[in-house]
Amino acid sequence: MHISGDKIVTFGEIMLRLRPPGRELLFQSPSLETVFGGSEANVAVSVALLGGKAVYVTALPANAVGEAAVRTLRAYGVDVQPYFREGRLGIYYLEGGACQRPSQVIYDRDGSCFSVSAPDTYNWNHIFEDAAWFHLSGVTPAVSQCACDCAFTAVSAAKKAGAVVSLDLNYRKKLWRYGKSAPDVLRDLARGADVIIANEEDIQKCLGICLDERKHPDEAYKELCGEVKNQFPDVSIVAVTLRCSYSADRNGWSAVLSGEEGYYVSQQYDIENIVERVGAGDSFAAALIYSLTEWGDEKKALEFAVASSCLKHSISGDFNLATREQVLSLMNGNDTGRIQR
Repeated sequence: MHISGDKIVTFGEIMLRLRPPGRELLFQSPSLETVFGGSEANVAVSVALLGGKAVYVTALPANAVGEAAVRTLRAYGVDVQPYFREGRLGIYYLEGGACQRPSQVIYDRDGSCFSVSAPDTYNWNHIFEDAAWFHLSGVTPAVSQCACDCAFTAVSAAKKAGAVVSLDLNYRKKLWRYGKSAPDVLRDLARGADVIIANEEDIQKCLGICLDERKHPDEAYKELCGEVKNQFPDVSIVAVTLRCSYSADRNGWSAVLSGEEGYYVSQQYDIENIVERVGAGDSFAAALIYSLTEWGDEKKALEFAVASSCLKHSISGDFNLATREQVLSLMNGNDTGRIQR
């Protein structure tokens, strides 16, 4: 994979996240914690904190809420390119799970500034000038027809500019409500991608490619990656995250990667006492992109991405605030959680 330049561009909707304190149910008490989050914004923040040059493009309301979202991202070192207009910011409510009770997400993003912005809202030539990489998630085309049109336009412009294109499939059942299905859209988007990032369910729900569960997992996941490449010949790297959910508080976490140089299986982490798993997939994507642009070593990139997303489970909020040094420390075996003095 040829990578030129160092600018990593992401495009998507940032939202206001409302969550009850601790492990409470929604409205169990009369307070909600507020943070900003959203798939591509999460990727941009993590890339910037790891040391990459992150650019985030979105549409926001021209009011104090939109300005606060920009300030938040810029505080983490992200080069935000906001397109302001009249309207509202999307919202989502998160009820954190505990033990055998799963987390729940409720979306309130219909009619948001991002969802009604057409492709000609954005200056794509300027956005992709000197871009090395463009990252998009499957959440964006699920938001609305306008957002879907923007996704296709962005991928086309990125390819024309010579940027590597990564697509995190990110299947969201609750969002596909405007007349299109995930396979209808994401199979076409995947044809323009160089890198596909997903979990097994994403690949099944978005691309219609199923894991052969009759086979040993090592063989089954290798064949799954191979079939994605077979159906989408321009894809050179397929990375699949593997989560084993024992409960809301304890998960096994690992990944596999089928690249240009070989097929790799990462170390597995047994994560206990999870603080928050929201954003783990985004942090995996961010670390994979950063390390591929930084080192170009597929095996090292996979291990770096898994370690980074493992650390995200210990951090509240959508954003992964783990630094490059912390990720490398975990990769090198420092997993005891002892105080660093």
